[in-house]
Amino acid sequence: MTEKLKVGIIGAGGIAKGVHIPNYMKCGDRVEIVAIADVIKEKADHYADEFSIAHSFGDYEEMLQTVELDAVSVCTPNKFHAEATIAALEAGCHVLCEKPPAITVAEAEDMAKTAEKTGKLLTYGLHYRYAPEVVTLKRFIDGGELGDVYASRVNAIRRRGIPGWGVFTNKELQGGGPLIDIGVHMLDTGLYLMDFPEPETVLGSVYQKLGKRKGVGLMGSWDYENFSIEDMARAMIQFKDGSSIMLETAFAANVEKHDVMNVSLMGDEGGADVFPLKIFQEKHDTLIDTSPAYLPKKGNHELLIEEFVNSCLTGKKPITTPDQGVVLQKLITAIYQSAETGEAVKL
Repeated sequence: MTEKLKVGIIGAGGIAKGVHIPNYMKCGDRVEIVAIADVIKEKADHYADEFSIAHSFGDYEEMLQTVELDAVSVCTPNKFHAEATIAALEAGCHVLCEKPPAITVAEAEDMAKTAEKTGKLLTYGLHYRYAPEVVTLKRFIDGGELGDVYASRVNAIRRRGIPGWGVFTNKELQGGGPLIDIGVHMLDTGLYLMDFPEPETVLGSVYQKLGKRKGVGLMGSWDYENFSIEDMARAMIQFKDGSSIMLETAFAANVEKHDVMNVSLMGDEGGADVFPLKIFQEKHDTLIDTSPAYLPKKGNHELLIEEFVNSCLTGKKPITTPDQGVVLQKLITAIYQSAETGEAVKL
């Protein structure tokens, strides 16, 4: 591996412009973004001009064949995650793929198998793992402060937060709605803090109550006439070790707060809310709540990109692994399957 990481971007959308490109640029001389590809070549050309990227393409396969790259960020709609990731891995690139891993379990498994076969790194844009609250709480959990963490609640709920841009309401391109978009972040955070117990049973429900009609849009006006996703999903996940997660996620729900992203954990020695971080314990015959007086301020996305670059240059594996991506994809798929059949899904 060279001292300077040569990076390519697949997908010239908002996540590429707002997250990946600027945070690679923060890595300074260690990284050079040398190419960008998008099916709408004019978008790739525009980003290439804006960010002084040497090469732009209308086909990522052409980019992979033409330009020497060490690593690739996959920033496409979910439908194209697997094929772009597998192509980049087979071209000899390390890959940072945006969340969720894919749309189907088979795709996530193929991505993991290809990473293993090629010997290249594959990780996902699950940036909440890098939040200072999560990093701090993980140290407390690893130190035994919460004891046996046997239960968790994960919430990603917006009052009226259906995205009015992009393809977020298109099931064919995204694979689903809030569950696969924002819910996946809090579900992954809960799983990570619980050390990824092995899932056993999933019972899920999804609803489409508000998205199909015109209403107040706090994130822009959405195309309610072509709204093909759920606007809410709920689930109960049981694990083989007896632990469980209760999940609730929504783009639109009649609740008080406009936007809630949180994970609550319960262990036999203590519990915690993650956002904001507060730890609940019983010590010296007293119930106590503990909150940090200071947490680092570096952004989650910046830390995610920074770790990916370090991993590519040193060979150290990122904290998010392909196998964990498969587990996450299995749970998302099982929730949708359970909701469709009305029955619990055994994994």
